[in-house]
Amino acid sequence: MDGSRKEEEEDSTFTNISLADDIDHSSRILYPRPKSLLPKMMNADMDAVDAENQVELEEKTRLINQVLELQHTLEDLSARVDAVKEENLKLKSENQVLGQYIENLMSASSVFQTTDTKSKRK
Repeated sequence: MDGSRKEEEEDSTFTNISLADDIDHSSRILYPRPKSLLPKMMNADMDAVDAENQVELEEKTRLINQVLELQHTLEDLSARVDAVKEENLKLKSENQVLGQYIENLMSASSVFQTTDTKSKRK
């Protein structure tokens, strides 16, 4: 029977090995927490965290909206700059054509011909 007692003791040692469920149960025994304060503390902490998260979320949302608005404004300004550049090139081209036209008219007209004042005086 002494041999069987050792086997029983060994068997009881093996049966006391903690399983996952036992670990959770034993941790409650090793680290007891006052149950009455825990929900109150958790609720207060959760409320504080929720309030902080809400403020942070609102701030992030406001900043994101501001960034998006600035991006749209930048896109609009960029499109406007491109349109102005295009219009500027068009006007330069038209001015060159008009300048050449005026030059041609002036060279064809006798009014704008250079006169030699010395030859007229003699």
